[in-house]
Order: sequence, then structure tokens, then C-alpha cells
Amino acid sequence: MERYVWLFPVIFMFHEMEEIIGFHLWLNGNMGMLKEKYPRIAKEYEHHSTEGFALAVFEEYLLCIAISILSVVTGCYGLWLGGLAAFALHLAVHIGQSVVIRKYIPAVATSVIVLPLSVALIWKSAALLQYPVPQAILYSVVGVAVIGGNLKLIHIGMKQFTLKVLERR
Repeated sequence: MERYVWLFPVIFMFHEMEEIIGFHLWLNGNMGMLKEKYPRIAKEYEHHSTEGFALAVFEEYLLCIAISILSVVTGCYGLWLGGLAAFALHLAVHIGQSVVIRKYIPAVATSVIVLPLSVALIWKSAALLQYPVPQAILYSVVGVAVIGGNLKLIHIGMKQFTLKVLERR
């Protein structure tokens, strides 16, 4: 099981690198379309910087590693499985976003690559751990709640960090 655990941080960072590299450039080129069609989303990313985004990804990556270490040390893989399920949902959301706006977004290429791998990893891990379906679903719901709450907090932190960076420029 341990070898599967360490795939999570690897595929996480593979995906996030596409976002770090391309999101700010994409956002600059598409902000007009976002303001027109999706003003709420545009407002969310109004104060965006690569530095702030990278800081948010770093925090998420540390959480991913901490969950992986905790799982290996304790032998309890429920939170890890839930975190991986939340990540898979995150990938599916990116694919959905791209479909809805009918455009490539930085995140969709690696989402298409990593989502099937993530689903296979969840399936194989749940089978190895012999978690009954209700228990696996519960872990997934908890994982989505924990990661979703963290995502909300880091978006706030990302915005604050970006505003500080912009003040210094």
C-alpha cells in the first residue's frame, strides 16, 4: 500500500505545475471573457499573482505530504483515500470548466492524464484496504470536506499574499 501512497504527491505536483506555469498568463488573456460571462469567477481571481498561486499550491502540497506521511506511519489510510478522492474531483472540475467555457484552461491537459490514474489508484487502494463501499464513501466525503475547507482558506490567503506582493511593486 505504501508505494501507492507516494503516487498521490507525485501526481498532485505534476498537475499543479501546469496550473502554476500557465494560469496567470491564461487569466490575463481571458479576464475580459470571464468578466462578461462569469463575473463571480472573475472577481475571485481579480487579485491574482503567480506568487500567490504558487504559495497556495505549496500549502496544499505540504498538506498532501503530511496526509501521506500520517497514513504510512499509522497504517490508517482513510484520510489519504479521502484526499485522493477530493483531488480526483478537483481534476474532474477542471475538465468540466474547460467544457463549459469551450476553451483550454491550464490544468485540463494534466487533468485528462491524471484523472484516470487517480480513479484507478482509488479503486486499487480501496480493494487492497478492503474498505466496504460505505466506509470508502465516508472517507471520500470527509476528504472532500477537509480539502474543500482548506481550499477556501488558501484562496483567502492567496488573495492577501497577492495584494501584499502588488503593494511592493
